[in-house]
Amino acid sequence: MPRMTVNERPLEFAMNPETPLLWALRDAANLTGTKYGCGTGDCGACMVLIDGEALRSCLITIAEAEGRFITTIEGLSRDRSHPVQQALVAQQAIQCGFCTPGIAIAAAALIQRNSDPSKEQIEAAVPNLCRCGVYPRLVAAIQQAGRVSRRQERISAAPAPGISGEDAARTVPAMVAPDVGTGPED
Repeated sequence: MPRMTVNERPLEFAMNPETPLLWALRDAANLTGTKYGCGTGDCGACMVLIDGEALRSCLITIAEAEGRFITTIEGLSRDRSHPVQQALVAQQAIQCGFCTPGIAIAAAALIQRNSDPSKEQIEAAVPNLCRCGVYPRLVAAIQQAGRVSRRQERISAAPAPGISGEDAARTVPAMVAPDVGTGPED
């Protein structure tokens, strides 16, 4: 049973050691922020940090991850305070959001090793595919995250995770289903 540290917590997976790390994280650990995109390592949606390096979890078995430190998008920052998360929101570099966790992970690894990356370095370090095409804003967001990590700039905090049902009802008009009877006399 492969053992590893996931988001600073020790985990042991009672699964086939050849199971891709992606499926162990999603199905066994319920860490669904790591997305299944292509399953072949091309899209980057399943990117996680393994010992600080951004890697595609669909290509790594849990046996290969044994003894290593894994960080998923859930472990990057629970309160969305990581500079990359803040900058992605500030630069509006998120569209549908499907690719965002993998992009945030790849960008966080880049900023950790180089807080002042050029456009070319960002493009090389963040090869993730985004079908919405946020690439120009993505470069600006990663450069802003670098400035934040160097303490040259501040970003107002992104909203806290979660929203109450009452707040959601006030800010998003609810659709009300028509009152339809269940029988001929209704």
